[in-house]
Amino acid sequence: RSIVGPSSVNGIVGMKPTIALVSRRGIVPISLNQDSSGPRTQTVRDAAMLLQVIAGTDPEDPWSEDANLHVGDYVAALDTTALRDTRVGVLRPTGASEATVGPLFQAALDVLSAQGAELVEIPSDALTDPRPEMRIILLQDFKIDLNSYLQGLSSDAPVRSLAELIDFSRTDPRESMHSMDYWEDAQATDGGRSEPRYATALADGLRLTREEGIDRVLADYDVDVLVSPTGSPASEIQPDGTPGVGPIPEGPRGTRPASLTVVAAVAGYPLISVPMGLIDGLPVGITFAGTAWTEARLLAVAYDYEQASQARIPPPMALTN
Repeated sequence: RSIVGPSSVNGIVGMKPTIALVSRRGIVPISLNQDSSGPRTQTVRDAAMLLQVIAGTDPEDPWSEDANLHVGDYVAALDTTALRDTRVGVLRPTGASEATVGPLFQAALDVLSAQGAELVEIPSDALTDPRPEMRIILLQDFKIDLNSYLQGLSSDAPVRSLAELIDFSRTDPRESMHSMDYWEDAQATDGGRSEPRYATALADGLRLTREEGIDRVLADYDVDVLVSPTGSPASEIQPDGTPGVGPIPEGPRGTRPASLTVVAAVAGYPLISVPMGLIDGLPVGITFAGTAWTEARLLAVAYDYEQASQARIPPPMALTN
């Protein structure tokens, strides 16, 4: 399910398509409302070729019923002049990321301008942080969808429910090193998708990220795509196993700035991360995002940027045994 984040910190291309453009069959689920499968590759052309093969309707994923209506010729869309006269909405990093990622992001914006893109500054508060709704949705969905997946495994599977998975992880020497807060919070939910709080969160989350989110920003600022840093460099793994802050912390809205990648995830809209260089030897990506079913356009502008910038540098640091 995680595509653009791991791609960014590993210095590769990652594309998360519109939800259910690619079947989720066989994927261990987190949330059928937000799960998406897509390519992680070395280059944008590889991503386009792979998406060309895997996109389309699958009877085993009912959500993909209309996917065939939206499949494009992604390889043919690749164009080194795609950015020319394209209006690009710029969402700059804020907070601590401004100092860390800001200079590298500015260099990437200079490449976009040199390729003929018209950059349009988007205020940092143009998008609303949907994490409160996201947390409610994911916790309920995870319990429902994972239980359904596990119950479909063979009878000799070691675990057949989220509760059994939690019990196993508490006693396994390796798994017990990791926090299970989200699992335990998901297990504590009840009411499923008929629970009123869940239904409200789902409706509000889609509204805030679609018609009042990405679609509104694209229209209000008359831009074709949105761009932002994918994230920060990979964080340090603590020697004592202390987990870092998770992606959906509890707390009121505004606990973190609105993230384009999170907004797109809740909306189920496509985005692609492309390497934009290194910070202290660690890779960081740039994300291009748009409204539903715009994979061809996103691949085209990402390809133009990739070819012009040649920013991918194989990470010089690697773990060794």
